[in-house]
Amino acid sequence: MTIIDAHHHLWDLDVRDQEWIEGPELAPLRRSFLHHDLEAEAREAGVSATVLVQTVTVAEETPEFLALAAASDLIGAVVGWTDLTSPGIADELAQLRSLPGGGFLRGIRHQVQGEADPDWLTRPEVLRGLRAVAAAGLVYDLLVLPHQLSAATRAAAAVPGLTFVLDHLGKPPIASGELEPWAGRVRELAALPNTVCKLSGMATEADWRSWTVRDLRPYADTVQDAFGPRRLMFGSDWPVSTLAASYGEVLDFTGELLTALTPVERDEVWARTARRVYRLTPVAASAQPVTSPRTG
Repeated sequence: MTIIDAHHHLWDLDVRDQEWIEGPELAPLRRSFLHHDLEAEAREAGVSATVLVQTVTVAEETPEFLALAAASDLIGAVVGWTDLTSPGIADELAQLRSLPGGGFLRGIRHQVQGEADPDWLTRPEVLRGLRAVAAAGLVYDLLVLPHQLSAATRAAAAVPGLTFVLDHLGKPPIASGELEPWAGRVRELAALPNTVCKLSGMATEADWRSWTVRDLRPYADTVQDAFGPRRLMFGSDWPVSTLAASYGEVLDFTGELLTALTPVERDEVWARTARRVYRLTPVAASAQPVTSPRTG
């Protein structure tokens, strides 16, 4: 069975701080997580390719990630960051594509979950930026909270030529056991054909110390029913996931959550959806490997 990890992070605290890692509960993450750490975990789990996703809204991080992907035989795509509201976003995306490893850029993400305006995604300047992402042939990863899902749905409807990838199921309140209004909002988003969902980040939305597969199943079943296997993909969310589960445990509980699917459907979730959405094929010859990349 082929496994693609469609969502993980890397950071090097010697390069830059990760300001979001604060408080005693996140202390285990306050160290560097580098490519060799990822490779050890992923190879042991049988993962054949990965998608590296941005962590901070810092322009320098995406070029570092692209160079890292160019030097890696594991990272097959990068979801980076650039300012969606910038009038020059089209030129900025083109510049990223021209860099070493630029052929690995397959998507853009912004931490919308941190925006105070629940309708941030539908602001005119943001929609303009999303259209530029679509014109560049990239996808857009949605990092939103449940109350922001309605705006995500309106944005996806307004830019039908762009594939929107919902990260972490839209962060449902698994710890409290509540399904609504998250489930209804997810179904509204999934009703649009240009939307996809990552089966990722579940254990960290549950009780980190006492979660069970039974706690996760209603949420996994909701997105399986709403999106279907061809629009659902596996992501580990490593190393954030280590707050609640090891890399291997994430693979194990995901497998349990997929037992009702046919072998072909499981293959869609484990690999084929990610391969289609992030175009995990050989990159352009202009993307040249680099030596000893540093990343944030």
